[in-house]
Amino acid sequence: MAFLDNSGDIILDAVLTDTGRMRLAKGDGSFKIVKFAVGDDEINYELFNTGHASGSAYYDLEILQTPILEAFTDNAASMKTKLISIPRNNLLYLPVVKLNEVWGGTARDSEHSAFLVAVNQASEEDLATQNGSDASSKDGILNGETPGSNGNFIRCDQGLDTSEISPGRTLDPLLMETQYMIEIDNRLGTINSTEGDRASISFVDDDNIATYYLSLGTDTAFVNEITNTSTDATMTVKGPRGTRIRFTIGSSLELNTSNYYFDTVGETGTISNTVSSSGAVSYRIITSTVRITGVNTGYRIDIPVKFVKIV
Repeated sequence: MAFLDNSGDIILDAVLTDTGRMRLAKGDGSFKIVKFAVGDDEINYELFNTGHASGSAYYDLEILQTPILEAFTDNAASMKTKLISIPRNNLLYLPVVKLNEVWGGTARDSEHSAFLVAVNQASEEDLATQNGSDASSKDGILNGETPGSNGNFIRCDQGLDTSEISPGRTLDPLLMETQYMIEIDNRLGTINSTEGDRASISFVDDDNIATYYLSLGTDTAFVNEITNTSTDATMTVKGPRGTRIRFTIGSSLELNTSNYYFDTVGETGTISNTVSSSGAVSYRIITSTVRITGVNTGYRIDIPVKFVKIV
């Protein structure tokens, strides 16, 4: 959706989502607009000028004169900063969704600053390490062929990330995130629980991006309330906490059995400290991201992920 300036007249330019256009094309009466979203992607609030010579009526003049993009239908590029409505007007802090890398098994691979998804058994075995008599994995390695089998996973915590409010206080229900949306390239991987069970896909768009909706109380293998109110080192949100989402990533059949996507959109690189060598080992690598969005609060975080396959 966009507002276009046309010599003083305000024009509302709106476009349908992929799902909306699909239902409209059916022509069976199922098309009905029940939701809409607005955003402020183009707005730079630093342009609010409290020192304007003409007074307070002109503080926001530059913001109001900001050119607005015409609405377009590419969901991957539009509406990155959606607006939300909160009835309370006395809030000092807004909730965030923050990647937790201090809980056991949740740290990224430090060499690549990303989570590495080993897409087949050979890659899983090469990236495993021996910890006494128990087989475990180095930080940041997610077993793609056997998701959840090595104890590593991705975890994000939600709440008020401030030390000004005690974590022992209860988070306002208005600020509690109860549903998360996860987006991942469906050609590369799937979202799985820490036990390895695959989540149900809500839909796949025209760019092959799969969207998963996971809710508190319904998807208990993924979303739970944070009951820890201490200030210990395993907590990444400093203030009152809401919910957490945790998951691992499975590799697609195409990456597991074929090199086509690696040859088409990937590259060849190295990974150090593997079982087969004390030095660097050659790997095929596809760099991607997994996007997590809080449905209630609109907060969004992109997590770097690399799908890797030993050469």
